[in-house]
Amino acid sequence: MLRYCSLGSGSGGNALVVRARHTCIMIDCGFSAQEAERRLARAGLQPDQLNALLITHEHGDHIGAAGAFSRRHGIPVYASHGTIRAARDNRFPSTLEITSDSPIEIRDLRVIPFTVPHDSREPTQFTLSDGDRELALMTDAGHVTPHMVEIAARADGLLLECNHEPDMLQAGPYPERLKERIRGGWGHLPNHAARDLLRRADNRKLRSLIGMHLSSDNNHPDHARKALAEGVGAAAAEMELATQEEGFSWREL
Repeated sequence: MLRYCSLGSGSGGNALVVRARHTCIMIDCGFSAQEAERRLARAGLQPDQLNALLITHEHGDHIGAAGAFSRRHGIPVYASHGTIRAARDNRFPSTLEITSDSPIEIRDLRVIPFTVPHDSREPTQFTLSDGDRELALMTDAGHVTPHMVEIAARADGLLLECNHEPDMLQAGPYPERLKERIRGGWGHLPNHAARDLLRRADNRKLRSLIGMHLSSDNNHPDHARKALAEGVGAAAAEMELATQEEGFSWREL
């Protein structure tokens, strides 16, 4: 059985915890070390229960205080070569380089990194399996690739970015350069791209779907829920979203 919860999702910081039998890992640490500890405690966990910290890429809302947090608690860090090189603080207690599409075994978890189009050095997202169910984390992608569709199609659980609504982004207060970065092919997935990915994927296996990384300035939960619902042919009221402050509570596959 896979259990997972988000400690927070959005431009203010990201972290996801995944458990399988006697294994517990965290993906990203986009908060201060103290805030990560506080949010872990809220989820009923202590840092010394973590067997590994995986980093998707070097942007601050994902890598945050990963260096300080991992050193404080002696947690090994898994990341791509590019992410390690690009990190401002890469003095991890131990570092294991990962390669896209090459599985790694972390005790009871089988983890497969995969590449997404994002404006960072060597970004990866992850699928995680306990040998029975598979969870896919799919955020921080500027556009949908065929590989992303294939991964979504085999997932039992999918955590999918719904970052922005294009009309809101265009009318919003961001500088034009930042708007261009977000809506470009190497920025973040808009709601309609998440919908289209779900429509392209064979999602008959899908048991759980949660929208991730919503922009607080350029999106609204109603827009994200509508897009997810249209993607899987469900009611918008059934769709779940992670929040910046609360993330989401424990789920099971």
